[in-house]
Amino acid sequence: MSSTEQRVAVVTGAARGIGAATAVRLAAEGRAVAVIDLDEAACKDTVEKITAVGGRAIAVGADVSDEAQVAAAIARVVEELGAPTILVNNAGVLRDNLLFKMSASDWDTVLNVHLRGSFLMAKAVQQHMVEAGWGRIVNLSSSSALGNRGQANYSAAKAGLQGFTKTLAIELGKFGITANAVAPGFIATEMTKATADRVKMGFEEFKAAAATQIPVQRVGEPEDIANAIAFFTNEAAGFVSGQVLYVAGGPLD
Repeated sequence: MSSTEQRVAVVTGAARGIGAATAVRLAAEGRAVAVIDLDEAACKDTVEKITAVGGRAIAVGADVSDEAQVAAAIARVVEELGAPTILVNNAGVLRDNLLFKMSASDWDTVLNVHLRGSFLMAKAVQQHMVEAGWGRIVNLSSSSALGNRGQANYSAAKAGLQGFTKTLAIELGKFGITANAVAPGFIATEMTKATADRVKMGFEEFKAAAATQIPVQRVGEPEDIANAIAFFTNEAAGFVSGQVLYVAGGPLD
């Protein structure tokens, strides 16, 4: 890549939370960013934060679990920004419940978005990375991959993403492509607020209770995760691949 060319990053689930923070952070590092979410209009704020300071970004609406929509989304990215060589698979949903209450639909929805979605996005983008001889894939796992009450579907999906990540690292390494996973602990987002609602706790109370169990004595913010993702997408991180980094304010068992 010449010094005048700009890396193109694709961030899914980037309308808010960790995805939005990541899109903004990657743009600050000089990347052009495709902000992908289910609702294209919801991506407007993230795109405006990037373009307001001179960055390049576009909003793209797509269901990452739909193969045709993924293909159309990446084709649009190539046309409007250029061939993507950075992929952050962040799109996710919750359908929390105890096992005996969890419906098959709740299971399928979560596995489809997290696992099928990451697979489809990686498959669509890797061809551009292979052609460039360079690529960075970061998949969002979670501390819930270690098991979490009421999240059999989510925990299974997030654990699955770790195996997926390691396999991509093995298969794609010879093409100059790295694959790593970031596994957040408690991060203050709409998703954790939904968990607080599920257990009938106020969000501030929920965060305060969580902070007492975290060695650094605070919950995480989306920017904490964006910082870790930015490292894995860096030019200098080419010898780091197949890793799972827990970003949780302390060690996890």
